[in-house]
Amino acid sequence: MNPRSIRFRLIIWYAGLLTGVFLLFGVSLYQVLRGYLEHSLAETLLRRSDQIAVSLLSNLDKTGERYVADEIQSRYAPEKYDRFVRVTKPDGGVLYASGPAASFDPSGLRPLAVNAVRGDFTQKETLPDGVRLLMTTKVFQAVDGERFLIESGAPMAPIETILSHLLLSLLIGVPLLGLVAVGGGLFLVGRALAPVVQIARSAEHITLHNLNERLPLTKTGDELEQLSLALNRMIARLNEAFEQNRRFLADASHELRTPLAALRGEMESVVEQARTSPELSDRAGSVLEEVDRLAKIVDALFAISRLDAGESQQEWERFDLAPLAASTTEQMSLLAEDKGIGVSCNAEGKVSVDGDRARIKQVVVNLLDNAIKYTPPGGTINLNVHARDGKAVLEVVDTGMGIPASALPHIFERFYRVDKARSRDAGGAGLGLAIVKSICAAHGGKVEVESVEGKGSRFRVELPLATAVAK
Repeated sequence: MNPRSIRFRLIIWYAGLLTGVFLLFGVSLYQVLRGYLEHSLAETLLRRSDQIAVSLLSNLDKTGERYVADEIQSRYAPEKYDRFVRVTKPDGGVLYASGPAASFDPSGLRPLAVNAVRGDFTQKETLPDGVRLLMTTKVFQAVDGERFLIESGAPMAPIETILSHLLLSLLIGVPLLGLVAVGGGLFLVGRALAPVVQIARSAEHITLHNLNERLPLTKTGDELEQLSLALNRMIARLNEAFEQNRRFLADASHELRTPLAALRGEMESVVEQARTSPELSDRAGSVLEEVDRLAKIVDALFAISRLDAGESQQEWERFDLAPLAASTTEQMSLLAEDKGIGVSCNAEGKVSVDGDRARIKQVVVNLLDNAIKYTPPGGTINLNVHARDGKAVLEVVDTGMGIPASALPHIFERFYRVDKARSRDAGGAGLGLAIVKSICAAHGGKVEVESVEGKGSRFRVELPLATAVAK
């Protein structure tokens, strides 16, 4: 997946946001649960201290210290329930202190100074053996004003066990939820971008020859519908502009053909009449050549306008491209022989295509003529025709002067000429390859060129096979 694509960024943002929310929720849950468990344990310990203070220490002057110590041991049994209780007298002496419990030994806990404690508090203590205790200290003041400290403690191991299980669940669960978020993001983003993909696919099929088609509309009233409407309006404007351009080109070409034909006839008469004057005859002949060249340009423009308008499809038929290419090569070889250029044709089997036979022949003629013009004497031109991957492939390979790399992107543009070697001196007007491109596009194909300056060029034409078109 392209990391710069909208799909990738949306998925990353979606998955990252959800994972961040899950992580924040997990951290918050961990902190809240730890606080709740510690607070609950502290509340339990303080209630026990309150019970000792109210039920036992308040009557200490009547029952005596021994009785209070025995009652704490019998009622609460701290060692049995894995708890710690210690009662410190006003003079700092210990009235009662529980012994070693099941999971810890409290002997390392030193008694607090009664006068140093100002109020109830909770703290955590770590014993020498590493056991952590949650300790609560309660200050009890008797009727006679004497102050006692009641300390209660419990190991934090159960709380830490619960928290460790929760932490393990979060460490496993958050990545899993992140993967689920990525999967959900792929699904949701895919559904959200499905109209965009459909619009893009439809736009790919809209070319110069079917500008009357429109992009699909999703009746959602959202930004995608607005985008489709805007693009459809743009396509409509482009269609109108191209139609105007085609009409102008066709009308101009059509209107120029008649006066050019008349001018050619007049110039031919002038040439016939000027035979007695060599100078006048040469000038008239030169003008006649320019008229012929201009007539060819007009005919080419008229042909391009017809191709752009899709009129060539009216004359389509199914034919074999191989013999057409072979016969055309044989006809063009006479022109190549005059320049000392070798021309060969290699047609493999039957290559059936649907199209305008005359237009396809024009493609072969233009490519061979182009190769003959720009291949020096002694060079070779090879024409290959074969079928591959559902395409009819026609290649014209020459050993000519080649095309500069800077000119390759523009070689099929109308009236484009690379340099003086490809100028009007060679008889070209920069429309031959433009006509080839228009014919290929009208037949649902394409033309490409590969060239190395000084070594030659390879023009490759691909057309749909007739079998593929008929499916």
